[in-house]
Amino acid sequence: MPLLLREHHVTELLDINTAIEAVEEVLRDQAEGSATNRPRYRVAMPASQLHVMAAGDKRLGVCGLKVYTASRKGARFLVLLYDAESGDMLAMIEADRLGQMRTGAASAVATKYMSRESADTLGVYGTGWQAESQMMAVCAVRQIKSIKVYGRNSERREAFARRMTTLLRTEVVPVASPEEAARGCSIIVTATSAREPVLKGEWIEAGAHLNVAGSNFLSKAEVDVETIRRASVIAVDSIEQSKIEAGDLMPAIERGMISWESVTELGRIIAGRDPGRTSEDDITLFKSNGIALEDISTALRVYNLARERGIGERVELWQQGS
Repeated sequence: MPLLLREHHVTELLDINTAIEAVEEVLRDQAEGSATNRPRYRVAMPASQLHVMAAGDKRLGVCGLKVYTASRKGARFLVLLYDAESGDMLAMIEADRLGQMRTGAASAVATKYMSRESADTLGVYGTGWQAESQMMAVCAVRQIKSIKVYGRNSERREAFARRMTTLLRTEVVPVASPEEAARGCSIIVTATSAREPVLKGEWIEAGAHLNVAGSNFLSKAEVDVETIRRASVIAVDSIEQSKIEAGDLMPAIERGMISWESVTELGRIIAGRDPGRTSEDDITLFKSNGIALEDISTALRVYNLARERGIGERVELWQQGS
């Protein structure tokens, strides 16, 4: 019978290093041709929206999908994981925490392969759920000595900075302007709900690496076209999905500043097929949209840990193999 894993199970089982390992290996598989990803598609209803994304990995021996709804009441996430050989369902996993961790993990992998090894200062835009995992993830792959965070609400950013200082054991300083969050930083993360750019290219130091992770809609952009123009290397988790979701890249593409041919996939950098940077002064940028491959690989890690520890609920949906 399949396992049903609730949010509290995922929180108990999944740490950021496990998520980073899961995302890194599946993106390498994607570059090497053993994994298939299908872009997210959306079904709009009067008061909500349904989102579905699917993927499979031959080496891991699993396939699956993430499905979620979004409305004014919030979002509800579920991953369905299947054995690729038998077709049996392995697990149903509530996936809000899982999605948060795999999104942070993707930025960690990009930081590992695209930032300077000496990068030790972090600027963060956003004070929410995703910003938390982004900070945890970057700190897992680089020795970060100082962190600045910007959010529009002063009380919230100060409370967030205090909480993250305790969690990361590194001082997180709240700053009052978006420019201050970028100046002097060797790694910059955007994890906001902004529709218009919060980060300007003129603020970015030579040699910086950017993780742009807040939006997966063409109508939204967290960074301006100057940021994209200045980037020597631009990577995404999926070019196919980026063409329908990467609002941060589209204005620069429409103006002819970059082309899709100049954009690579992060998996190709991991696999050594494309460089993450060519010099210490390169500005590098990872545009994260979040893909189903990252979900199913992370879900498989959670499922295997649950089995090892005897965690989860067994559910009988139908007779497997019938």
